[in-house]
Amino acid sequence: MALSDVRELNEEAMGPTPEETAAVALAMADVEANRFPQVVRALRNPNFMLFWSGNFLSNIGTWMQNVAQGWLVLTLTANSAFWLGVVGFAGSIPFLFFTLFGGVIADRVNKRRLLIYTQTAMMILAFLLAGLAYWKVITVWEVASIAFLNGTAMAMNAPSYQALVPRLVKREDLTNAIALNSAQFNLSRILGPTLGGYAMVLMGVAGNFFLNGVSFLAVLWALTRIDYPKEKEARRESMWTSLRGGFNYVRGDPQMLVLVWMTVVVSFLGIPFITFIPYFAKIQLQAGESGLGWLLACSGAGAVLAAVTVAARGMLRHRGMVVTFGGVVFYAAVIGICYSHSFALSACLAVCEGFSAILMISSFNVSIQHLSSDEMRGRVMSIYATSFLGLPPVGALIAGELSRHIPTGHALALMSGLAGLIFLGTFALSRELRALD
Repeated sequence: MALSDVRELNEEAMGPTPEETAAVALAMADVEANRFPQVVRALRNPNFMLFWSGNFLSNIGTWMQNVAQGWLVLTLTANSAFWLGVVGFAGSIPFLFFTLFGGVIADRVNKRRLLIYTQTAMMILAFLLAGLAYWKVITVWEVASIAFLNGTAMAMNAPSYQALVPRLVKREDLTNAIALNSAQFNLSRILGPTLGGYAMVLMGVAGNFFLNGVSFLAVLWALTRIDYPKEKEARRESMWTSLRGGFNYVRGDPQMLVLVWMTVVVSFLGIPFITFIPYFAKIQLQAGESGLGWLLACSGAGAVLAAVTVAARGMLRHRGMVVTFGGVVFYAAVIGICYSHSFALSACLAVCEGFSAILMISSFNVSIQHLSSDEMRGRVMSIYATSFLGLPPVGALIAGELSRHIPTGHALALMSGLAGLIFLGTFALSRELRALD
């Protein structure tokens, strides 16, 4: 037997070399990745696909409930805009007070289990609302109370939701996963109100509340089916110590700190504009209910387009520049809508507003997720969620107070202009923000 034959037999007996094994694994990974287009590559992770699908169906139900809840409030209060604002405030203000504690809890317990509890609570509240509305024994105070409880459950839910996503995908798929989450949320923002309007015609507001309750079964089923990775056991310390540790962690990272600061600015001065879109549709543009629907649809379409764009790119580069100038475009679009008396122009600006807002928000989210460690992610995302979701109700109250003294368009344009100047000033002064890539 030749020496070369002996060598080949020995190599076959020993099996593949580590280099060959790595090459095969890489080739298999490439084949798996190529099964999914770049724009939806995060869905190649089975756990994330389950989670994404369940949340998409659940969010459609949530938007259906939002439409019916507003209609119910107007019906119960003889078209009172005041009560509409009260109920909206009751549903939003818990984010300011409870989200931080939700983040601490998320870092102490199994995030999937916490999500199951909060989603179950919201499902029960939806069925309760459906029953009270169906039997016509509901008052506006009960609607406000249920909205507050629902907002509290959502505030506890938000940090775990944000912190769970990175544990369901590979690190290189995180940007795509966050973009796909934005896409499904904004698609549900378009589909939910549309389906909700038809459902109210067929089944009344109680039917919308009932369908929302049923929609939670989709996300609960997904949560019970995902293969959740084991987490490190949390350190035994008081809740206040954990919360203080989260703030110290954010404060100790200059890039994370500046991103949270910019989130505070956009939430306090920019996002409240959304509350006043009905005013511009009805008073300034005189477009009526259908015009309001089109404006919201244009904003949602721009948001979906931005989410798809981010998902297709796979990795956001120069994120410091993206959040800054995406924000500036957002504020400019808002100012344009504040002074526009042309519906066509306002619709185009709404597309720009939706596109730039999601581009900016996705950059915030991706950057903070990448900068955070797994052990601190729940608390970090609770600080981000509090900044993003807790401050708009306060900003809306300030905008409403300003509107008592100056025209509403001037008030919102003033707030957005100030936010744009802060963004540009922060970019000019913060070396950490400019270096963020």
